[in-house]
Amino acid sequence: MIVATTPYVAGQRVAESKGQVYGLVVRSRGLGGNIAASLRSLVGGEIHEYTQLLEDTRRQAIDRMVENATLMGANAVISMRFDSSEIGTTMTEIVAYGTAVVLEPDASAPQMKTE
Repeated sequence: MIVATTPYVAGQRVAESKGQVYGLVVRSRGLGGNIAASLRSLVGGEIHEYTQLLEDTRRQAIDRMVENATLMGANAVISMRFDSSEIGTTMTEIVAYGTAVVLEPDASAPQMKTE
């Protein structure tokens, strides 16, 4: 499945729009991770525990979005974006969203030469 942050994909045309699609994940860091992150924040710099948590959560949100787009009969998601918010003081919500579409090759688009 093609996932693009742009509203189009080079060499393809949107044959059908299936509608809005999203993947939602809510995560909380465990007590041990929160303590380690709190101690690291005293020193400053990147908090690796949270960086890894958010990277994994974004990947899972994309996977859920792609699964939902597939169920709708789409072969691509265009204009994909992320949004996030906090729920209370311990949970983070990450959503990946975009427009589920069916793409077809566009014969009128310039094609790349392959040799």
